[in-house]
Amino acid sequence: MSTIPTSRLGHQPRNGPPGDILLQVEDLKKYFPVHRGLFRRHVGDVRAVDGITFDVYRGETLGLVGESGSGKTTVGRTILRLYPPTAGRVLFEGIDLQTLSGKALRRARRRMQMIFQDPYASLNPRMTAGAIVAAPLIIHRVARGREVQERVAELLQLVGLNPGLANCYPHEFSSGQRQRIAIARALALSPEFVVCDEPIAALDVSIQAQVVNLLQSLQEQFALTYLFIAHDLSMVRHISDRVAVMYLGKIVELTDRDSLYTSPLHPYTQALLSAVPIPDPAIERNRERIILPGETPSPVHPPPGCGFHPRCPLADAPCFEAAPEYREVQPGHWVACHRVP
Repeated sequence: MSTIPTSRLGHQPRNGPPGDILLQVEDLKKYFPVHRGLFRRHVGDVRAVDGITFDVYRGETLGLVGESGSGKTTVGRTILRLYPPTAGRVLFEGIDLQTLSGKALRRARRRMQMIFQDPYASLNPRMTAGAIVAAPLIIHRVARGREVQERVAELLQLVGLNPGLANCYPHEFSSGQRQRIAIARALALSPEFVVCDEPIAALDVSIQAQVVNLLQSLQEQFALTYLFIAHDLSMVRHISDRVAVMYLGKIVELTDRDSLYTSPLHPYTQALLSAVPIPDPAIERNRERIILPGETPSPVHPPPGCGFHPRCPLADAPCFEAAPEYREVQPGHWVACHRVP
């Protein structure tokens, strides 16, 4: 029987020094064209992802956070070639995914999977749980006949579901159980890299911790590498080794989780973290909240200079004129801000 390989157990110790690079994203851009009028004239672009660069180390969890509309989900989908990139490169173990097509791309996709935000929308309501989990095995021809059924039972059990529920349909499961089915499907082809696109956002609070603990357990067991997209900063701190903060299609800060939560450098990161509740009432009562004025600018018409300057309490002349350089200000701590020395 084909099983998920357990030989890839060289998992990087959490919060330890980074290992080898699994994924490299270089100046990635994804623009969606805007058309108007009877003849669908091209009048502009939605700059969902506007030139971002980062690495993902083998065995780590990189958290990607930001407000709704900042481009987080688009980053994940563009990395996996669900959206074709407008510009830039995505290298998986040194191979540019943009250069792959046909069988080569299909082979690469077996090693990269995605867990979507809404477990009901991402599961075909006309297919049973067993058929959903079996689909990748059949499409990629990694199992056949009775072997498929055995593998499906193994995967369902792996994510904490009774294999006897394989003949049930998605509407017969709770939201947490549906997300477990989606996780089982993502693991069916023994991937190395998984994009988790807000996998707990649609779940009850009581279920969220269970799903996160399951993801961590599977990561330890099978040496998985995660890009964990979320807006819940407390959950990101719990699961991530490093955290990247996005604003208006760009990464404004990236560092290890402890540095980000104790010493944030970018004004936007500081504002985000000031909104995270603290369980100690005395600290919560006395700490300063940073309230940002206005709303996030439109990605169709981003402001000149730094995209954050219309809301930034520290903005001055250079911020209005030129986009800040994304640079390493401390070892492993990257920031795009004119005001950070």
